[in-house]
Amino acid sequence: MKPKTVRRAQTRNAPQACLVMNLARKIEDTGPTLPSGFATGSIVLTLKGEMLVEHLRAGDRIITRDIGMAQLKAVTTTRSDSAYRIRASVLGHDRPASELLVAEGQRILLRDWRAKAMFGEAEALVPVSRLADGHFIARETSTETVFYALEFETPHILYVDGLEVASAPPIRVSA
Repeated sequence: MKPKTVRRAQTRNAPQACLVMNLARKIEDTGPTLPSGFATGSIVLTLKGEMLVEHLRAGDRIITRDIGMAQLKAVTTTRSDSAYRIRASVLGHDRPASELLVAEGQRILLRDWRAKAMFGEAEALVPVSRLADGHFIARETSTETVFYALEFETPHILYVDGLEVASAPPIRVSA
């Protein structure tokens, strides 16, 4: 009996490069019409270690899934009374590590059975509102919350409280 193995692509970097390009395209093509971002107290993985989102500034180096490290270009804040609370560990072991409050337009990267079951793909960038079940991921409209959106020159997948999430849409420079 032969062991079950996975075939390797012709070039070793092809799958990862393809993944990055596809995710970048998805982030740009499906730019949210709703604000994205993370509430005060969210923990972002940076080159200096874990930092609270409210302490990040332009120029900080953020760890990304797609290229390893990217320089933060801007942090913008918005206020909203509509948010989604994601309970700890509902999207995998320690994903997120603790309860996470995100803006309603925030996109989450799914790379497990959920992506296959819901979208027929191995991975999917999904607005948090599409994942809401009313209990584990629930909409909250009680109080106004400050959200921090992290902006880069190009789109990236970031680690926030252990969860893989999309950055804010890329900065557009007007001519």
